[in-house]
Parts: sequence; C-alpha cells; structure tokens
Amino acid sequence: MRGEAGLLTDLKALAIPFAAYEHEAVFTVAESDAVNAAIPGEHTKNLFLRDGGGAFWLVTVPGAARVDLKALPAAIGSKRVSFGKAHDMERLIGIAPGSVTPLAAINADPGSITIVLDAVLAAAATVNVHPLRNTGTLGLSGATILDLLRHWGHQPLVASIPVQEPA
Repeated sequence: MRGEAGLLTDLKALAIPFAAYEHEAVFTVAESDAVNAAIPGEHTKNLFLRDGGGAFWLVTVPGAARVDLKALPAAIGSKRVSFGKAHDMERLIGIAPGSVTPLAAINADPGSITIVLDAVLAAAATVNVHPLRNTGTLGLSGATILDLLRHWGHQPLVASIPVQEPA
C-alpha cells in the first residue's frame, strides 16, 4: 500500500498541480457541507459497491447527487449492486469508510476494482477528493484524476450516473 505519501510523491514527480486543504474530520456529505463552502470546485461523494458477480466498484459522483441504485448497474455495465463491506474496502483500497476517494486506487491492484467517475466530474476543472483521509481535501481536475488512475494501472470508466429525482 503506497498510501498518502505515495500519492504526494506521484503528484510531485508527475508535476501535477493541485490545491490542498486541511480541515476537521468529515464522515458524510452532510458533515462536509460547512467545509465545502470554503473550497471552490466540484465536491464529491463515493460509493464502494459490490455487484452480483462479486466484482467491486468505486463510483465517484457529485456530492449533491442522489444515485439511482436500481438504474446504476446498467449505466456502468454491471450486475445488481449493493454496498461493499468495510473489510473489503480496507483490503482492496487500503482505507476506512469516511475516507473513500478515487485516489485510493493507488493502493489497489489493477483489475481488483473498477473506478467510475461521473461524466460531469470527469469534465470539471476542479474536483475535490480526499487524499486517503477525511481530514483533508485535494482539488484536481477531472482529467488529472483519470490520468492518475491510468498511471496506477487502472482503466477508469467515465459514465453518466443516473440520479433520483428530488422528492
């Protein structure tokens, strides 16, 4: 597991520009609202999922999105999905719930998990994600996140993630 130190080493070695923010620990999107107000760019939430075939998925969407979990499998080319277990998250991507980020792919063996980035985020100039811990935020472009995933040997999927209509 390369962890945050490996992430920062890669960002420096690849000369990738980013903005870094330190803040109190946040565990949910609701808790992060106050923190996010001071950080420009798109904010995110992440779903760690397992499909009916046993494959694992990490889906990153805009923070305000209410993902339609029934329509999601068709959008990402999967079978029925459910939330993955914390022990699988720690085993596959080396982080605990509350710190989920697509950047945790640095810890994952290529092919062990599919990373999905919502199309809106992939096109965004600034996407805010955790640096493998929930007491910090890194602002990177969506294209840069995709480049990092590929650099680490992953084949990220960009998809239009279906959302539920507001109630």
